[in-house]
Amino acid sequence: MSAAQADLDERLVRATQAGLPLVPEPYAAVAATLGVSEAQVIARLEAMLADRRVRRIGVVPNHFALGYTANGMSVWDVDDDQVDRLGREVGALPFVSHCYRRPRRLPAWPYNLFAMVHARSRDEVAEKLEIIRGLLGSALRAQAVLYSTRILKKTGLRLR
Repeated sequence: MSAAQADLDERLVRATQAGLPLVPEPYAAVAATLGVSEAQVIARLEAMLADRRVRRIGVVPNHFALGYTANGMSVWDVDDDQVDRLGREVGALPFVSHCYRRPRRLPAWPYNLFAMVHARSRDEVAEKLEIIRGLLGSALRAQAVLYSTRILKKTGLRLR
């Protein structure tokens, strides 16, 4: 990669790290800000996605503003020999926004699988947890849910 590309990539990350402009042609707006073409912006973003310097470009909705106010981090104690496979299945459910494996912290915390469930009510969360419980089957030993009480600021790394 040339020094000019590296410089453009850094300027592009700085220009977009707080989000894309909310306009009909956001890449063109970023390009105008940086003094390059829209095609260059798209090409550099594609290159950074390809080499994993940027993991993804996506929408981060405010689920509370959309009416999803009953949000629960479900935690599950699942057999270690099945947790990876089952975690992929749980993570693929349409109502699970993220799912990951974490080490247990025994004796107080036996849970090794975490899945965030978003719903409009706690009753709806309970219905969705039943679906997960059924999917986990005999590999499940224990489960709990921790409900959100406030929105925490969600951001990735920010260049200064």
